[in-house]
Amino acid sequence: MIHELVIAAILGLIGGVIPGPVITAVFTEILQEGIGRSLRIIFAAMVVETLVAVISLVIFSSLGLPESFFRALSLAGAGILIWIALSIWRVRSLDSGQKVRFTLWKITLMILSNGVLWTYWITICIPKAILLNDEIRLGAYLFMGLVQLGWLISTISVAFLFSRFRAILSRPRVVPVVFRIFSLAFVYFAVDMVIKSIIYFSGLAS
Repeated sequence: MIHELVIAAILGLIGGVIPGPVITAVFTEILQEGIGRSLRIIFAAMVVETLVAVISLVIFSSLGLPESFFRALSLAGAGILIWIALSIWRVRSLDSGQKVRFTLWKITLMILSNGVLWTYWITICIPKAILLNDEIRLGAYLFMGLVQLGWLISTISVAFLFSRFRAILSRPRVVPVVFRIFSLAFVYFAVDMVIKSIIYFSGLAS
């Protein structure tokens, strides 16, 4: 049992530092508003991802939706990431009129349409959580809670470290370059999602 709990925490700690849309959004907000405002994105993302985890557990246990459903969801998610990337690309300064607004709706939509995230929970985390559920009461939810706690700790740590460089990265000449890098990161994540979905569906067709 202890072994499974440690695995849960490690999965969360690693997941929090893997580059992705949430981390990129957090870094963008740190440059615009500082570390304090970026925490809003982190906690909103944690709530939504927890929702994903719980729904995944229910889906995996009862509905048995195929992986193709979530791969198709990734295609929609790629479009959302491109939309956000275009907004970030246009930022030339940190003036309020040019800032990218990461509303709760935008964060929620970005996460819920990430088919890769759903697949990660269903193929990696949920099976391990169910096994722990057989050992202790509500073990599956304890497992998911530890994963999310690990994710929160590592994400906040990475955000804090990045904020230490805010003074350098927010210089007028540096801002456009940094935000274009962030924009291209979102495009990369979108393209990666599309490619993986295409490869998956191509494998089904062959």
